[in-house]
Amino acid sequence: MISRAATRPSVASAVSKVCARNGSAPLAAFHASAAPQASLRELESRVKSVRNIEKITKSMNMIASTKLNRAQRAMNSGVKYGAASEEVFKQADAQPDKDGRELIIVVSSDKGLCGGIHTSVSKRTRRMVAEAQGEKPDVVVLGERSKAQLARALPDSMVMSFNQIGKDIPTYEDALAITATILESDLKFDVVSIVYNKYVSSISYESAVMPVYSKKALEDAPNFGQYEQEEEVTKDLAEFSLTNAIYATLVEGHASEINARRNAMDNASSNAGDMITNLNLLYNRGRQAAITNELIEIITGATALAG
Repeated sequence: MISRAATRPSVASAVSKVCARNGSAPLAAFHASAAPQASLRELESRVKSVRNIEKITKSMNMIASTKLNRAQRAMNSGVKYGAASEEVFKQADAQPDKDGRELIIVVSSDKGLCGGIHTSVSKRTRRMVAEAQGEKPDVVVLGERSKAQLARALPDSMVMSFNQIGKDIPTYEDALAITATILESDLKFDVVSIVYNKYVSSISYESAVMPVYSKKALEDAPNFGQYEQEEEVTKDLAEFSLTNAIYATLVEGHASEINARRNAMDNASSNAGDMITNLNLLYNRGRQAAITNELIEIITGATALAG
């Protein structure tokens, strides 16, 4: 059996003889396996990288699945709480103001890796601002993700933003703090519209707009006169309605985000698995080609020695 170490000099010598006989210059590097080996090392490194990414996406998928149940329970409680507060306005036959200066509150978060859920509310907001009649509405953004998008698209309309949103399940205290900050600012508005992601099902969501009743809308309601109360109480009721609406949209948007992140990580894990399969196929083909080249070298060297 001829060793590989013994055949390589013989192969190089045989090549030199053939080149001398033909009058051509000898080849600079005859090791045909050098390029495939370098490519194999690169493929092996890529497979390891994609496997690491797959581990991360699968872990994030499991975490999102665990958090989703809590987020859905909070959403159901928050939506019911908001629906109960809407009963007064329903009985009073109140209608949201359609005239006056509008304030748009965009419900987003600080976290990514959840598909296009933040882009959904940003697009809806841009469309609302573009279609606004008369004076352009002011925009308040809850969350850094939509803030980064709207700061480029609507730099003149964005007047306030909040961060630290989406780290955990929103609470009523969070909504109360946001409402207090908005009301204590110098913002002037007559109409409030909240843009958020509405939870549709376990595989889908959609951007929606929730109107908020103002103090003037309550006073102008046809049946609101049956509630005998002072003017300050009507003002407090309008502020209470705004807080409830912000809280309901926060918890529903949070549940939609967790669900979207779970689906995004599931898709990413599936894509990583497909990529690993394709890379392994290329790696095996390259390895077979390298082995074939080695065999050709051995056979060629043995033939040259025999001749």
